[in-house]
Amino acid sequence: MDLRSLVGLPAVLLLFGLVAVFAQTAAPSLVCETKNGTNCEECLTIVTCLWCQKTKLCITYPVNTILPSHALCPLNDARWGRCWVNFQSLIIAMAVVGGVIIIAFLVCLFCCCKCEHIGSTRFDAKMERRTNKMKGKQEERKAEMKMRHDEIRTKYGLSGSNPYSKFS
Repeated sequence: MDLRSLVGLPAVLLLFGLVAVFAQTAAPSLVCETKNGTNCEECLTIVTCLWCQKTKLCITYPVNTILPSHALCPLNDARWGRCWVNFQSLIIAMAVVGGVIIIAFLVCLFCCCKCEHIGSTRFDAKMERRTNKMKGKQEERKAEMKMRHDEIRTKYGLSGSNPYSKFS
Protein backbone atom coordinates (compact mmCIF):
# COMPACT_ATOMS: atom_id res chain seq x y z
CA MET A 1 0.00 0.00 0.00
CA ASP A 2 1.50 3.32 -0.98
CA LEU A 3 1.11 6.77 0.57
CA ARG A 4 -1.32 8.09 -2.05
CA SER A 5 -3.90 5.37 -1.32
CA LEU A 6 -3.63 6.04 2.44
CA VAL A 7 -4.26 9.75 1.93
CA GLY A 8 -7.39 9.12 -0.13
CA LEU A 9 -8.88 6.58 2.32
CA PRO A 10 -10.06 9.13 4.95
CA ALA A 11 -11.60 11.28 2.22
CA VAL A 12 -13.57 8.32 0.87
CA LEU A 13 -14.74 7.35 4.37
CA LEU A 14 -15.81 10.93 5.04
CA LEU A 15 -17.72 11.04 1.78
CA PHE A 16 -19.58 7.80 2.57
CA GLY A 17 -20.39 9.09 6.08
CA LEU A 18 -21.83 12.34 4.72
CA VAL A 19 -23.91 10.45 2.15
CA ALA A 20 -25.33 8.25 4.90
CA VAL A 21 -26.18 11.25 7.10
CA PHE A 22 -27.86 13.15 4.27
CA ALA A 23 -29.81 10.04 3.26
CA GLN A 24 -31.19 9.72 6.79
CA THR A 25 -32.08 13.40 7.12
CA ALA A 26 -33.61 13.51 3.65
CA ALA A 27 -36.01 10.68 4.56
CA PRO A 28 -39.55 11.86 5.24
CA SER A 29 -40.36 12.54 8.89
CA LEU A 30 -43.57 10.50 8.75
CA VAL A 31 -41.85 7.12 8.16
CA CYS A 32 -42.81 5.92 11.63
CA GLU A 33 -46.46 6.79 11.15
CA THR A 34 -46.63 4.40 8.17
CA LYS A 35 -46.06 1.53 10.66
CA ASN A 36 -49.21 2.35 12.69
CA GLY A 37 -51.14 -0.76 11.69
CA THR A 38 -48.26 -3.10 12.60
CA ASN A 39 -46.82 -4.35 15.89
CA CYS A 40 -44.05 -3.15 18.20
CA GLU A 41 -41.25 -5.14 16.53
CA GLU A 42 -42.11 -3.70 13.09
CA CYS A 43 -42.24 -0.17 14.46
CA LEU A 44 -38.94 -0.37 16.35
CA THR A 45 -36.98 -1.61 13.34
CA ILE A 46 -36.60 2.11 12.60
CA VAL A 47 -34.38 3.72 15.23
CA THR A 48 -36.23 7.04 15.29
CA CYS A 49 -39.59 5.45 16.13
CA LEU A 50 -41.38 5.17 19.46
CA TRP A 51 -44.11 2.56 20.05
CA CYS A 52 -47.01 3.43 22.34
CA GLN A 53 -48.37 0.23 23.87
CA LYS A 54 -51.62 1.82 25.05
CA THR A 55 -52.70 3.37 21.74
CA LYS A 56 -50.84 0.85 19.49
CA LEU A 57 -49.34 3.75 17.51
CA CYS A 58 -45.89 4.10 15.99
CA ILE A 59 -44.72 7.68 16.55
CA THR A 60 -41.62 9.56 15.46
CA TYR A 61 -39.55 10.12 18.61
CA PRO A 62 -39.84 13.78 19.70
CA VAL A 63 -36.18 14.80 19.64
CA ASN A 64 -36.95 18.40 20.62
CA THR A 65 -37.82 17.23 24.13
CA ILE A 66 -35.69 14.68 25.91
CA LEU A 67 -38.66 12.68 27.15
CA PRO A 68 -41.90 12.17 25.20
CA SER A 69 -44.79 14.13 26.69
CA HIS A 70 -47.50 12.32 28.65
CA ALA A 71 -50.11 13.50 26.15
CA LEU A 72 -48.19 11.81 23.33
CA CYS A 73 -47.70 8.53 25.20
CA PRO A 74 -47.38 7.76 28.95
CA LEU A 75 -43.84 6.76 29.92
CA ASN A 76 -45.02 3.42 31.29
CA ASP A 77 -46.54 2.51 27.90
CA ALA A 78 -43.75 3.92 25.69
CA ARG A 79 -41.32 1.47 24.08
CA TRP A 80 -38.09 2.56 22.41
CA GLY A 81 -35.24 0.36 21.24
CA ARG A 82 -36.72 -2.91 22.52
CA CYS A 83 -40.35 -3.92 22.93
CA TRP A 84 -39.85 -5.60 26.30
CA VAL A 85 -38.42 -2.46 27.99
CA ASN A 86 -40.79 0.33 28.85
CA PHE A 87 -39.42 3.85 28.82
CA GLN A 88 -40.12 4.52 32.49
CA SER A 89 -38.12 1.51 33.72
CA LEU A 90 -35.37 2.36 31.23
CA ILE A 91 -35.06 5.86 32.71
CA ILE A 92 -35.12 4.52 36.27
CA ALA A 93 -32.48 1.88 35.47
CA MET A 94 -30.24 4.43 33.76
CA ALA A 95 -30.57 6.79 36.74
CA VAL A 96 -29.70 4.01 39.20
CA VAL A 97 -26.71 2.85 37.15
CA GLY A 98 -25.52 6.44 36.75
CA GLY A 99 -25.88 7.05 40.48
CA VAL A 100 -23.98 3.87 41.32
CA ILE A 101 -21.20 4.84 38.92
CA ILE A 102 -20.95 8.33 40.44
CA ILE A 103 -20.94 6.95 44.01
CA ALA A 104 -18.33 4.31 43.08
CA PHE A 105 -16.16 7.01 41.50
CA LEU A 106 -16.40 9.20 44.61
CA VAL A 107 -15.62 6.25 46.92
CA CYS A 108 -12.60 5.32 44.79
CA LEU A 109 -11.45 8.92 44.75
CA PHE A 110 -11.80 9.16 48.53
CA CYS A 111 -10.02 5.84 49.11
CA CYS A 112 -7.17 6.70 46.75
CA CYS A 113 -6.59 10.06 48.42
CA LYS A 114 -6.84 8.58 51.92
CA CYS A 115 -4.60 5.60 51.10
CA GLU A 116 -2.04 7.87 49.47
CA HIS A 117 -1.94 9.99 52.61
CA ILE A 118 -1.61 6.92 54.84
CA GLY A 119 1.12 5.53 52.61
CA SER A 120 3.13 8.74 52.78
CA THR A 121 2.76 8.83 56.57
CA ARG A 122 4.00 5.24 56.80
CA PHE A 123 6.87 6.03 54.47
CA ASP A 124 7.85 9.10 56.49
CA ALA A 125 7.79 7.08 59.73
CA LYS A 126 9.93 4.34 58.16
CA MET A 127 12.48 6.87 56.91
CA GLU A 128 12.62 8.53 60.34
CA ARG A 129 13.25 5.15 62.01
CA ARG A 130 16.06 4.44 59.53
CA THR A 131 17.59 7.87 60.15
CA ASN A 132 17.46 7.39 63.93
CA LYS A 133 18.99 3.94 63.62
CA MET A 134 21.82 5.26 61.43
CA LYS A 135 22.46 8.15 63.85
CA GLY A 136 22.61 5.69 66.75
CA LYS A 137 25.14 3.49 64.93
CA GLN A 138 27.21 6.55 64.02
CA GLU A 139 27.26 7.68 67.67
CA GLU A 140 28.38 4.18 68.74
CA ARG A 141 31.22 4.23 66.19
CA LYS A 142 32.30 7.70 67.35
CA ALA A 143 32.33 6.52 70.97
CA GLU A 144 34.37 3.40 70.06
CA MET A 145 36.88 5.49 68.06
CA LYS A 146 37.24 7.94 70.96
CA MET A 147 37.87 5.04 73.38
CA ARG A 148 40.52 3.59 71.04
CA HIS A 149 42.20 6.94 70.65
CA ASP A 150 42.15 7.48 74.43
CA GLU A 151 43.67 4.00 74.97
CA ILE A 152 46.42 4.74 72.44
CA ARG A 153 47.14 8.12 74.10
CA THR A 154 47.39 6.55 77.58
CA LYS A 155 49.59 3.70 76.20
CA TYR A 156 52.11 6.15 74.76
CA GLY A 157 51.82 8.70 77.55
CA LEU A 158 50.02 11.34 75.55
CA SER A 159 46.99 11.57 77.83
CA GLY A 160 48.29 14.64 79.68
CA SER A 161 48.33 18.15 78.35
CA ASN A 162 49.79 18.43 74.91
CA PRO A 163 52.81 20.81 74.76
CA TYR A 164 51.95 21.66 71.17
CA SER A 165 48.32 22.60 71.88
CA LYS A 166 49.20 26.27 72.21
CA PHE A 167 50.27 26.33 68.53
CA SER A 168 46.99 25.07 67.17
